[in-house]
Amino acid sequence: MAHLPAEGNPDEQPSGMARRQFLGGAARLAAAGAVAGWVPVFRATPASAQTTCATPPNFPAGIALFQQAFENWSGEVAVDQVWTCTPATPADVVAVVNWANANGYRARPRGMMHNWSPLTLAPGAACPPKIILIDTTEHLTAVSINTTSTPKRVTAQTGVTMDALLTALEGSGLGFTATPAPGDLTLGGALAIDGHGTAIPATGETPVPGTTYGSLSNQILSLTAVVWDSAANQYVLRTFQRTDPGCAALLTHLGRAFITEVTLQVGTNQRLRCQSWFDIPATEMFAPQGSSGRTFASYVESAGRVEAIWFPFTPNPWLKVWSVKPSKPLFSRTVTSPYNYPFSDNLSPELSDLMSQIIGGNVGLTPSFGQLQYNIVAAGLVLTLSYDLWGWSKNLLLYVKPTTLRVTANGYAVLTNRANIQRAISEFTNYYQARVAAYQAQGQYPMNGPVELRVTGLDQTADVGVSGAQSPQLSAVRPRPDHPEWDVAIWFDILTIPGTPYAEQFYREIEQWMFSNYSGSYATIRPEWSKGWGYTNTATWADGTILGTTIPNAYRAGQPVGNNWDTARATLNQYDPHRVFSSPLLDALLP
Repeated sequence: MAHLPAEGNPDEQPSGMARRQFLGGAARLAAAGAVAGWVPVFRATPASAQTTCATPPNFPAGIALFQQAFENWSGEVAVDQVWTCTPATPADVVAVVNWANANGYRARPRGMMHNWSPLTLAPGAACPPKIILIDTTEHLTAVSINTTSTPKRVTAQTGVTMDALLTALEGSGLGFTATPAPGDLTLGGALAIDGHGTAIPATGETPVPGTTYGSLSNQILSLTAVVWDSAANQYVLRTFQRTDPGCAALLTHLGRAFITEVTLQVGTNQRLRCQSWFDIPATEMFAPQGSSGRTFASYVESAGRVEAIWFPFTPNPWLKVWSVKPSKPLFSRTVTSPYNYPFSDNLSPELSDLMSQIIGGNVGLTPSFGQLQYNIVAAGLVLTLSYDLWGWSKNLLLYVKPTTLRVTANGYAVLTNRANIQRAISEFTNYYQARVAAYQAQGQYPMNGPVELRVTGLDQTADVGVSGAQSPQLSAVRPRPDHPEWDVAIWFDILTIPGTPYAEQFYREIEQWMFSNYSGSYATIRPEWSKGWGYTNTATWADGTILGTTIPNAYRAGQPVGNNWDTARATLNQYDPHRVFSSPLLDALLP
């Protein structure tokens, strides 16, 4: 994304190319938010006259092969005419991978493309050379549930969506403690980047057997991966139990491996209540540690499941609080399906118009844009009676649809002690607000989306119903053995329209401050793999020091030799020595 100057500064005008990048990226975002998800523009087979890229030679017979466009969630990675296949079985996946290795291709998994970071593909022109996408969503979607085992478990192929998986689990009286908010994620995609929700035990809460307060990766009991077999001189399917040391690098693999099937432990489903507040001032919610009143930490203590969404230039965040309620509270509205905030799922005409003006260059309207977003939420919660909901967990944990406003985001997990939650959030919001004000004073508005705050537990192996379970080596919420008192992760995200002037510069300042502030015996910080990190003043995932030193060190610190970042990298290279499962970003991050 390009760096653009402040509005109205005659001494620093954007180049035509830079401005087209901003306007084009934002226009794609606006279009994506107005339809039910992004739809590929075509599908062309090798026999079609429409194909414009060289056909992959000698592709395995019987496996559907075609060209299709690829675009990630924010539209920042948009590539036309990528050769894509739809294997019907895990054996077909192995056949494609061995073909790719023999022909010098890379094989990248393609799920629902709901990702910000370019772990699958780098942005670029049409017809990326020597790349084949393996679409898991058409056939690799089988689900089998075992309710007689201890713990109860579900075995699922990785192309199944979280929506479909949670629906199947609900039908058997099962569920997870927390999940990502979008249902249009594949299970494989969520596990690759340690997908998470928001939950820690409320005061006095007894955890449900078979569940975890960490990431979805910590639910894994076994997995089947495509790995290199040196004796057979080819890639093969191999099943790893959670106790296998080689499994530790695969539990959260960032796309540096290919998983075809997983078995997850699951727990008895729960009924939840979700209450929304939009009248608590940010000065009270994010007050310094030790403050009284309606603080963020006070809701975490009482309910355990909290999310704050704070639109820019508004005084009150939107606070969502989930609590375990087996019986329906008197004033709650019962819901029997997910996605119960229609006002946030679609762009209103007013919001579209204001966004169009900002995209057109009138960035001074950003405060009005933030206030309108808040007003829509406040009115919508009342008009749709969505401020107090009750139902099965799936119907309250899934609430982001593909039609919502698509923005780019940075993302970090800060590991610390539960007692420090309010301190960490107060320090962040104070710094963020001060930087926003400093930019505003210069007529610059790099942030036009909300701050989002969540809290989860860590990937404690004690949560797994298997003795000797391995810890996910690349999970952002892997515990630190040298700091057993760190028991929570606070997830920080800031959202903005792709291409917004000065966004990368702002994100870099935030990132540098966070790595400095959350350190020592107080806390540590790791990137949220699916979001933005590694900022320079003009680009994302581009700072060589962050990628090559800072992040690896964050996964070495406090971990035993032989079970850390370097171990994971060596394991992934062992299972894929030909780097069939890699991308430019992964080549830089995990060489």
